[in-house]
Amino acid sequence: MALRSAQGDGPTSSRWDCGAEKTDFNAKKKKKVAEIYQALNSDPTDVAALRRMAISEGGLLTDEIRQEVWPKLLNVNTNDPPPVSEENLRQVSKDYQQVLLDVRRSLRRFPPGMPEKQREGLQEELIDIILLILERNPQLHYYQGYHDIVVTFLLVVGERLTTSLVEKLSTHHLRDFMDPTMDNTKHILNYLMPIIDQVNPELHDFMQSAEVGTIFALSWLITWFGHVLSDFRHVVRLYDFFLACHPLMPIYFAAVIVLYREQEVLDCDCDMASVHHLLSQIPQDLPYETLISRAGDLFVQFPPSELARKAAAQQQAEKTAASTFKDFELASAQQRPDMVLRQRFRGLMRSEERTKDVLTKPRTNRFVKLAVMGLTVALGAAALAVVKSALEWAPKFQLQLFP
Repeated sequence: MALRSAQGDGPTSSRWDCGAEKTDFNAKKKKKVAEIYQALNSDPTDVAALRRMAISEGGLLTDEIRQEVWPKLLNVNTNDPPPVSEENLRQVSKDYQQVLLDVRRSLRRFPPGMPEKQREGLQEELIDIILLILERNPQLHYYQGYHDIVVTFLLVVGERLTTSLVEKLSTHHLRDFMDPTMDNTKHILNYLMPIIDQVNPELHDFMQSAEVGTIFALSWLITWFGHVLSDFRHVVRLYDFFLACHPLMPIYFAAVIVLYREQEVLDCDCDMASVHHLLSQIPQDLPYETLISRAGDLFVQFPPSELARKAAAQQQAEKTAASTFKDFELASAQQRPDMVLRQRFRGLMRSEERTKDVLTKPRTNRFVKLAVMGLTVALGAAALAVVKSALEWAPKFQLQLFP
């Protein structure tokens, strides 16, 4: 049967249009691949360019490319052999039983149709990686949801690289997710509503009236959305983005998801149960590239320092932490999605109070429209400021990151 155009005025025009679009897409992809390898092969490696590639449309495109670029984004030397332990960690680790239970429940995180024997082998590797990282870093505390991050790396880069990459990630981007308490979890969650408030005050006020809080976003953040998205392609695309950006970027992405669903939220009954149920279920057909672009825009328009006072006011209203924080203290954030943590959060749900805006900047409903290069420059400037502030979580990127 011949294809017709949308207007029905020709038998084959849409076929040719699709062919032209496919050709254009393939040309863009080929060009981007070439640019990525040019940056990889530069001496020294052009990490700033790799960050641009990871942020821009399509991300890093393939797992083969990610195997080479993710280590560069985390400044991990791939020539170093993976660490080993002289002990039988399954016998001595206090976390073994919990890790074992979580890994056994992780079947949905493996590709459909994967042979059972292969999947079981990967699950054994997953357990060993987690226990080794915890043994090498006794300051880190395991949380349920951590395995969702580790398995993503394992499926993309393999066991050897996963150990090194996730260890670096755990001591930097994820560091405060792995604290013994939940104080820093509230720091990062308390950024969510101020971001929404700046962009859409009506939606913010509705959610405040519903007293929904921010717990619906807990598992999003501490697993980098790996636990809640069913399509692995979307998960790794987000990992490209988050690895190339400020550690607080996941909370901005969480905000744009809520903002994108504005009408659905406003159509809900204005009560906690209804709004929480809606928001805790992430649609699987989100326009990810659009949302990634908007998250980057919001980070530039409303950087963490702009939101810190309101987040601090929210925290003070809950009487859980100090009322003033530096940017890097707020960037440190810990969250745990397991049952124990949800129980801890019950008190948070009951105690969340509406607070008035303490920011003096006027609100706006318009996003700043920035080209990818502009976004990258802004992110690079933010990262430079972070390094100059001697942030403990900030990986020591190579100097060429900062123009």
